[in-house]
Amino acid sequence: MTDPKPITFQRKWKTPGASRVPYWIYTDEGIYRKELERIFNGPHWCYVALTAEIPNPGDFKRSWVGERSVIVVRDEDGAINVVENHCAHRGAQFCQEHSGNRKELICPYHQWSYDLKGNLQGVPFMRGIKGKGGMPADFRREDHGLTKLKVTVRNGVIFACFHPEVPDFEAYLGPTMLAYFDRVFDGRELKVLGYNRQRVPGNWKLIHENLKDCYHPGLLHTWFVNFGLWRADNESKNVMDDLHRHSAMVTTRNQGGKGEATAGVSSYRADMKLNDERFLDVETEPWWNGPTAVIQSIFPSVIMQQQINSVAVRQVIPRGPRAFDYIWTHLGFADDPPEMTERRLRQANLFGPAGFVSADDSEIIGLVDEGMAQDPECETLCELGGRDIADTDTHVSETLIRGMYEYYRIVMGV
Repeated sequence: MTDPKPITFQRKWKTPGASRVPYWIYTDEGIYRKELERIFNGPHWCYVALTAEIPNPGDFKRSWVGERSVIVVRDEDGAINVVENHCAHRGAQFCQEHSGNRKELICPYHQWSYDLKGNLQGVPFMRGIKGKGGMPADFRREDHGLTKLKVTVRNGVIFACFHPEVPDFEAYLGPTMLAYFDRVFDGRELKVLGYNRQRVPGNWKLIHENLKDCYHPGLLHTWFVNFGLWRADNESKNVMDDLHRHSAMVTTRNQGGKGEATAGVSSYRADMKLNDERFLDVETEPWWNGPTAVIQSIFPSVIMQQQINSVAVRQVIPRGPRAFDYIWTHLGFADDPPEMTERRLRQANLFGPAGFVSADDSEIIGLVDEGMAQDPECETLCELGGRDIADTDTHVSETLIRGMYEYYRIVMGV
């Protein structure tokens, strides 16, 4: 990978490496704009939808790549296209619905119409009225279609990219991350069980950090500590791709209870009991192949979640340097028996905006954002497990965060 041209800022990243991260990269408007340019509009695949959300010709879903609104649509031939949601005429963002079905895409402003591939097909009064007005004689409809993104689909998951030189998806993930992706998305038909949406007060990178931070789950989350779902004494490992931008946190649950991992941990409550034991009605599935939870962070737009029987895609949409939208799509598989669907839905209560676990993360990210805004010249400390960047077999490490910022510094030129 060629190092991009460095960015000139008044502020400097004071410390070599990636174990100290300056607060200003989370709050500075200028660097946020460069992130949109070099990361979200650059050669990175961004998650936009699932094929299960647009099963029929004409089905569409509105999505985002960075801050740019896009439309994911299945055309008459069954192909999946992703086009930018602004009219080629005057720039109107013509689609405001989350989803639906259309035979064509029409801008309400001047009723320019496009086919489901994004080609301009109709321009009212193109030749004028009574010989007067109209478009210039050299106007060609084929020159004025919607902006078309590159598209890749793997096992029912759709990614898109504005950049013409994005690598193949398989090369983008690399063999290790591709194996973890295919572990969940193995070609079985997906079934959407529901959605959660929230706006979180904090920089978009903080949620990727949170899902690369295996230090906090056994300390912050009472559910994880008490019931053994994710603790420092679980069998575990952290793995990355060769460029360290993508990662997977992998763990196998234990039985909980007191031990070295709970000593002095305030979130551990020995007397905590469930009123409804079905929340921990876990059924081992063959495709797990050992781990009971894998959280995969695919830079920069999505987290793939398998936590016991709960499966979800978590889309990350930046909304300025100090906010992001977080959209959860809870999943099952078309061949799930009704009992498994019910189990997945019940366990989904652990996650999402009001989840028994995930509500903690959203609150903490807000507190981190407030603290960082107070003094942007301070630095975060990411030295748990040392300063090296490598796969580990322990969750008492911040190696995955260091890995992401090593890559970030290269692609951003800071």
